[in-house]
Amino acid sequence: MTVSMEIVEADITTLDVDAIVNAANEQLLPGGGVCGAIHAAAGPDLAQECRRLGGCPTGEARITAGYNLTARHVIHAVGPVWHGGGRNEAALLASAYQACYQMADAAGLSSIAFPAISTGIFGYPLGAATGIALGAAQIYQAAPGSLRHIVFCCFGAVAIKTYRDIHHQLFF
Repeated sequence: MTVSMEIVEADITTLDVDAIVNAANEQLLPGGGVCGAIHAAAGPDLAQECRRLGGCPTGEARITAGYNLTARHVIHAVGPVWHGGGRNEAALLASAYQACYQMADAAGLSSIAFPAISTGIFGYPLGAATGIALGAAQIYQAAPGSLRHIVFCCFGAVAIKTYRDIHHQLFF
């Protein structure tokens, strides 16, 4: 079965997919950036469910309901804080993406939308993070589970150009 991939510039909280991915912190608490926007759009029930989960280690993911979002679920992925690349950041970021795919498959989801995990306040360089994100998608496409559509949701012209350029390098 084929898994399609799309790169869009949009507000991830408005996408009509089975799950959107939250670039979460280890406490799964509302934060800034994408995380804050997702919590604000989903409403207070999302934060309550996240508190019951008791956190999530870096490189892993947890799934919740989507509450007031169009997306039916939120997959909270904890990517690494960038410390210059010498603290296993690449492996941890790849693991966070892989965990999202595992969560989506376990829930039988058919579509997912990712932000650029760890590239905001966590400081991961956009180009390096994009290569990891698209590489993880490429691996998933080679041996897919339930997902049929993967969306990379970019914020801003620089992010969309970076994703499209690296996608072109990897897939063409």
